[in-house]
Amino acid sequence: MREFKKYYFVVISLIFLVNHSFAQLSPGELSKAHSHLEGLKKCTKCHVLGEKETTSKCLECHTEIKQLISDKKGYHSSVETKGKNCAECHNEHHGKNFEMVRFDEKKFDHKLAGYKLVGKHGEIKCVDCHKPELIKNNISQKKRDTYLGLGTGCLSCHNDYHKKTLSDDCLSCHNQNTFKPASGFDHSKTRFSLVGKHKNVDCAKCHKIEGQNEIRFQEFSGVKFKNCTDCHEDIHKNKFGNDCRKCHSEFSFSQIKSMSNFNHEKTDYPLRGKHVNLDCKKCHKGSYTSPVKYNRCTDCHVDYHENQFVENGQSPDCNECHTVERFTPSDYTIEKHNLSDFILDGAHLASPCFVCHKTEEKWNFANMKTRCVDCHENIHKNYIDEKYMAKSDCKNCHSVANWNKINFDHKTTNFELLGKHAKVTCRECHFSINKEKNLQQQFVWKNRECTNCHNDIHFNQFKDNGVNNCESCHTNDNWKPDKFDHNNTRFKVDGKHLGLDCAKCHKPNDALLKTYIIYKFENISCASCHL
Repeated sequence: MREFKKYYFVVISLIFLVNHSFAQLSPGELSKAHSHLEGLKKCTKCHVLGEKETTSKCLECHTEIKQLISDKKGYHSSVETKGKNCAECHNEHHGKNFEMVRFDEKKFDHKLAGYKLVGKHGEIKCVDCHKPELIKNNISQKKRDTYLGLGTGCLSCHNDYHKKTLSDDCLSCHNQNTFKPASGFDHSKTRFSLVGKHKNVDCAKCHKIEGQNEIRFQEFSGVKFKNCTDCHEDIHKNKFGNDCRKCHSEFSFSQIKSMSNFNHEKTDYPLRGKHVNLDCKKCHKGSYTSPVKYNRCTDCHVDYHENQFVENGQSPDCNECHTVERFTPSDYTIEKHNLSDFILDGAHLASPCFVCHKTEEKWNFANMKTRCVDCHENIHKNYIDEKYMAKSDCKNCHSVANWNKINFDHKTTNFELLGKHAKVTCRECHFSINKEKNLQQQFVWKNRECTNCHNDIHFNQFKDNGVNNCESCHTNDNWKPDKFDHNNTRFKVDGKHLGLDCAKCHKPNDALLKTYIIYKFENISCASCHL
């Protein structure tokens, strides 16, 4: 009761003094920041009756500092301020213009604020970071010039370049000296370790840079990498699947791991015939990834025929005559040949190709001539008149079926073949062996005398005006003198002479060199025969 009366007396006394002598009780005018707290009635806003220390009251108003102290963050939780009350640094009642916060930026040790300035941060000015738009907590506009309110995380000051696609722990990849390159980033710790050529690829090749709302953004998260084709164009158009690593490696695309198990059937050119056992490098002369022409045989093979078959600027492909199983013999059939300008028939059907097409060292198929004399020797040259063998065309007489079978119309000459002559071969009349035992031929004679081919067994006995006219007695059917009539001679056969054998009168001469039967007598008297 006695204590209560003591305090009551003090309060009454203070009220009396405030009402009558306020100027004498106040320690001085408040600073501009606290000027709204002027007046005796507002003292308890900052002071606790009976206590000298005002820190608790200060923190009731300065909640941002109270929170920092509670969180043990910032300068007010440092060793330099720990255990101190607010008034030790921020004294009051020294007038409106008194600076309660006396802060020397140049001498301030930033690590006391819980954030040591290193790298580029040690080179910039305080206001570059401590500006109203970067202060995150709810600080009134009156306190917009405060240094409080900044977080220590990178994103407290810097824009999130990665747009929340990566961790907000920027220092796990970057350092405070430079943002690029991300020296702390280790690609091997990701799900896609860089191997081979990937190590030298510019990041932007895989991590595209684009603009989002006029802000550059580089995609690092969500990049597809399961298959090679997620980044690389499949030049094989998925013919071999999308796992390129079955054949290729990250060290070189053109260096193939092994071709022993490569399935060429999946390509546009399955291997057949001789191609099956070829060394891959025979066709893939550069790298296996370089395109190889294969539509025409000449894309790989030299045209053996040297463009002999070119028509309208284009030659037919080799597969029209040859196969991949073998180059020879050709598959050019007789049916195909008969579509050409020279139809194979007769004896030509049995002739091998080389007889006509390889008359010299190399095969020749272009500009082949079609006349017989183009391949065969004209043995009748200069022997047969041109009118019977126009343009040396053997087919006027011969056929391709049988060379010895002659189809010549002898009526076109001045000697029609009749009787036995019709059965005689051409060779029997037109070919002979000369004295030198050489074969000679003759198709032209000065006259039509039989003695051109036949011997005159009568030794010119019937020669009349220098001409032996055998046809006056003989026919072409046989050698018998069927046309001979003794009555047309100087000696008419009659009487006992009728029926006599010719040999009774016509006997051989007695000459040793020329033996022949005498048919003409100078003396035809009876005494010449009868004694």
